[in-house]
Amino acid sequence: MKKTTSWFAKAKLDGEKITMLTAYDYSTAKLMDQAGIDSILVGDSLGMVMLGYDSTLKVTMDDMVHHTKAVVRGAAEAMVIADLPFLSYHISVEEAVRNAGRLIQEGGAQAVKLEGGREMIPAVEGIIKAQIPVVGHLGLTPQSVNVFGGYKVQGKELEDAQKIIEDALLLQEAGVFAIVLECVPEKLSEIITKKLKVPTIGIGAGSVCDGQVLVAQDMLGTFTDFKPKFVKTFGNIGANTKEAVMEYIREVKDTQFPGDEHTFSIKDEILEKLY
Repeated sequence: MKKTTSWFAKAKLDGEKITMLTAYDYSTAKLMDQAGIDSILVGDSLGMVMLGYDSTLKVTMDDMVHHTKAVVRGAAEAMVIADLPFLSYHISVEEAVRNAGRLIQEGGAQAVKLEGGREMIPAVEGIIKAQIPVVGHLGLTPQSVNVFGGYKVQGKELEDAQKIIEDALLLQEAGVFAIVLECVPEKLSEIITKKLKVPTIGIGAGSVCDGQVLVAQDMLGTFTDFKPKFVKTFGNIGANTKEAVMEYIREVKDTQFPGDEHTFSIKDEILEKLY
C-alpha cells in the first residue's frame, strides 16, 4: 500500500523507524521502492549530485518538477516528497502555494518539503490550507548556506539550540506532518524528538530521530566531490561503475565487444544480392 501522512504518524506512535532516501530518476526510484523504502525525497540536492552545481541555490522549479515526475513513475508504494527550491516560497504565500501546487499537480508528489522555522510559518500554513502536506526542515538548511557561512553543525550554542526547539514546535503547530533535522547534535535531536508528536527524520542528527534520510549518491558512493561526516557508504557503486566503464572501453578497443551473442544476422542468399 502507498505510504501516507497517516502512516508517518502511526510509525511514530508504534516506534517504527522511518526510512527515506533521495532519488531523482525513474530507475533509481523503482529499485528503492522494490527494496521497501518508506519514502523518497526528490531533494534539491539534485543540483549538486545530478547537475554539478556547487550548491542547491541554482535549482529551479522546472528542475524539481521534471525530476519529481520521473521519480513518481517509479514509486508504487513509497511516499514521494519533493523539495521546494530556493526562492520558490520566500517571496509571498501566494507564490509558495502556487509552486507547491506545481510539485503536486504537475510532478505528482504526495507532499512537499521546505526549509526554515518561524519565518516560514505563513508559507507553511498557506500550503497546508491548500490541502498540500508539508515536511519541515531545521538545523543546517542548505539554502541558507551563505548565511551560515558554510555547511556547519547547528544548535551547539544555547541560544541556537533553543531556537531550533522552538521552531520545531511552531512548525508542528502550523501543521507539518514531519520535520527533517540536519546536522544538529544528537542530544538536541533527542530533546526535539521527545517533545514532538510528529516524527523527526535525521540526517547527521543521530539515531534518536524517528527516521533517517541520506542522499542516495552519498550512501552508494557515486558522488565523490566530498563526503559529509554523517554519511555511511552502504555500497561502492561508484567504484563498480568506473570499473565497468573501463572494462567496456577495453573490450571495444580490443574488438571483444560486441560478440556473436550481441549481433544480428542476415541470410546469405540475401547478402549475396547486395554485392
